[in-house]
Amino acid sequence: MSNPPISESKLKEYYDVALKLVLKCGPFMQEGYQKAKTDFKVKSDFYDLVTVYDKQIEDILTEGLVAAFPESLIIGEEESAASKRQAELTDAPTWIIDPIDGTTNFIHRIPHCCISVGLAINKELVVGIIYNPPANELFSAWKGHGAFLNGEPISTSKVTTINQAVIAYEISLIHAAAVRDKNVKRLYKLASNATGTRCFGSAALTLCYVATGQCDAYHVEDLKPWDIAAGAIILTEAGGIVCHTNGGKFDVMKPDCVCASTEELAKNVISLIEEANQITGYTFK
Repeated sequence: MSNPPISESKLKEYYDVALKLVLKCGPFMQEGYQKAKTDFKVKSDFYDLVTVYDKQIEDILTEGLVAAFPESLIIGEEESAASKRQAELTDAPTWIIDPIDGTTNFIHRIPHCCISVGLAINKELVVGIIYNPPANELFSAWKGHGAFLNGEPISTSKVTTINQAVIAYEISLIHAAAVRDKNVKRLYKLASNATGTRCFGSAALTLCYVATGQCDAYHVEDLKPWDIAAGAIILTEAGGIVCHTNGGKFDVMKPDCVCASTEELAKNVISLIEEANQITGYTFK
């Protein structure tokens, strides 16, 4: 049984406290970015890197949010890695945290990395805050009140067809042998039909760039809830579409998704993905 609907004032309180905590972490992230340390650890694969700043930023966010809202639960990237538990989403207010999304960019001093905090209540995303200190980009949204970049309203483009669209795709996923064939074929179909293709190395920021109209669509699979949660609510509040790759309902706990500026463009992207899935004449191993 779900909890009663959240009041506007309580939702605003969640938003305000989370925003303050994320901004508090900004200088700390910027310090690490400027140092550009190379003493990172390998988590599971050589392209999935973690720095000391991930853990410390997540601790600041977690401690602050639980102190302000004891009813909260936390799904955090570093906590999940340390506990080796499978995260579950309940109806309770749940903060979904990625302390640094785009860690490889962070280490290499490429200014596409961010702190990402989303809030789900009754399994619905209601707050999203994404902060990129190196580029001074603060994206935010809370349900029913629009999306913002540095306090100014943002909205998606009105592009409806892929031949007018700039598509975002995480090319680095091709590193993983298990999903290489799928991603090469989908990238081929989408990139050969789009006006342009971009890879930013941060799922959270890429969703925000669709929200601002800098990109028109984004397709990604095999990521984690904390990669997508905050960006999904920011994009939908900016007027965009987030759905499952097959066109069904988006599930933040298994975020295989198509994100687009318009419903028509989302359908166009899904159709091309289906075509890519039918390519059997060759395999990329």
